[in-house]
Amino acid sequence: MMKDVSVTRTLPDLLIEPVVRMALAEDLGRTGDVTAQACIPEDARFSAVFCARQAGVMAGGAVVRIAVHALDPQATVTVKVADGEAFEAGAVLIAVEANARALLSAERTALNLLGRMCGIATLTRTYVQAVEGTKARIADTRKTTPGLRALEKHAVACGGGLNHRFGLDDAILIKDNHVAVCGGAGEAVRRARAFAPHLMKVEVEVDGLDQLDEVLPERPDVVMLDNFSLDDMTEAVRRVRDSAFGSVVLEASGGVNLTTVAGIAATGVDVISVGALTHSVMQLDIGLDAG
Repeated sequence: MMKDVSVTRTLPDLLIEPVVRMALAEDLGRTGDVTAQACIPEDARFSAVFCARQAGVMAGGAVVRIAVHALDPQATVTVKVADGEAFEAGAVLIAVEANARALLSAERTALNLLGRMCGIATLTRTYVQAVEGTKARIADTRKTTPGLRALEKHAVACGGGLNHRFGLDDAILIKDNHVAVCGGAGEAVRRARAFAPHLMKVEVEVDGLDQLDEVLPERPDVVMLDNFSLDDMTEAVRRVRDSAFGSVVLEASGGVNLTTVAGIAATGVDVISVGALTHSVMQLDIGLDAG
């Protein structure tokens, strides 16, 4: 059974609602749910539950609430499992009592988003458990579904992971192409340090130990070890910890999966970023059942 993770940060409705309304509009099309209109009396009521078909970690209760309330503001939506809590197959995650047409019209949008978010939270929790006993923490990336970043990054947090940059504006991350244009990794960090306000972090990606040695004197806050071998990663940790730059955070990236992540964590890195948390996740199987 997966351990629960306390999620103190909530996702504001102001971020969720535009995403949900866009998804509903896509599904309802030009004339709305013609099946519900044809088969269901206008004033019929329906009680149902969002039920897990497999074990996982909860993320997205607010998304279901907003989706249902967008079509029936008077609906009662009761979240039974809080974001960040683990559940077993068969668990009732959310109970709803609403206008039948509205609930059936919102069903697929709610299930699509809830299933994806729970899938991300569940996969993240698996990675977090794989590195237990080490100092490493699991982080996401910007490899998210366009338009769904806020939801997907919240789901990572529900699984116990860290959020990397939300966008291009909240931290400086110097990648290989920035280095190529600047003419060197050290020069790129120097320029970033001159530009950054005092609260903005500077991270630089390096692809070898020689680049690590080049950037450390420029005092980046974070160094990303990109596609390092385990031996080189271990040596990078040693060099940083035995130097005057011991406060630099080391982040491992590239070639990370559930087979390799424990070995990467054992090298002593601080953070492991995993694009697969959001770009390759499988949707968790959740259904809407009459209740």
